[in-house]
Amino acid sequence: MAIEFTKLHPTFGARSSAIDLRQAQEPLLQQIRDAMDHYGFLVFPDQRFDFQQQLDFASRLDGQLHSKTSAAAIAKNRFGNEALTDISNVGADGQVLAHNDRRRMSGVANRLWHTDASFEDPAGRYSMLFARNLPPVRADTQFADMRAAYDDLDPDTKAQIAGYTVRHSIVYSRHVLGFDFSAEESARLPGAIHPLVRNFPETGRRSLYLASHAERIMELPVPEGRLILRDLTEHATRERYVFSHEWQLGDLVIWDNRTTMHRARPFDDTRYKRELTRVTTLDLPRVPAL
Repeated sequence: MAIEFTKLHPTFGARSSAIDLRQAQEPLLQQIRDAMDHYGFLVFPDQRFDFQQQLDFASRLDGQLHSKTSAAAIAKNRFGNEALTDISNVGADGQVLAHNDRRRMSGVANRLWHTDASFEDPAGRYSMLFARNLPPVRADTQFADMRAAYDDLDPDTKAQIAGYTVRHSIVYSRHVLGFDFSAEESARLPGAIHPLVRNFPETGRRSLYLASHAERIMELPVPEGRLILRDLTEHATRERYVFSHEWQLGDLVIWDNRTTMHRARPFDDTRYKRELTRVTTLDLPRVPAL
């Protein structure tokens, strides 16, 4: 069965036609991978995943799952599997988290522009976020096109940043907002170094690899490197590169963390419940399923 895609933004993103992904196998999975290479993020409406089905689909589509999350360093996963990340404001008792709960305070940082698992090596490739319970108000997720942002840089800037590498640390990004991990928690989240510009031979394109987790450019003094990262982020998140997704119950959104950044938009999360589950795959060679 072929999937049809409707473009959502002039440079990236698409919405799929009706499809049930719970039993998706090859060659349908390859159609999705090809669309990801082209669009960067995809919206699949009206999905019906239980927890295990979401995990199984992610594994079939893209291989090994990311489980060393920052949430896992703070509290036990209420679903019993660290690969199923709890992107919500609800505790194990089913109630909205208190305003000063550490899980909530850490999650507030999702409002910063970021890429999932850039603080790991290997880093995150695809993230798959599923809407299970939504508030009665808008609580959008925004995406920014890092390939288009790179394409629009002037030649001198492209030459300047070509060989730079960046240290990514979620301990750093949380600290900027005043949230501090304990020494034990920080030891579980050591950070990682990645190129500032990522190359994609399969498409012939390049992408900026930025995030709130981007702590410093390794080849430069810290102040200069941070200014460059700030300027690039300001450039890459201008309106022309950004799409806001208004969630509907049952939406599954898949994005490529290597070619997009994203951020959550605020809502009254001490009043309304919002429950989404995310699975992120690692940027490793795919092993064909048996």
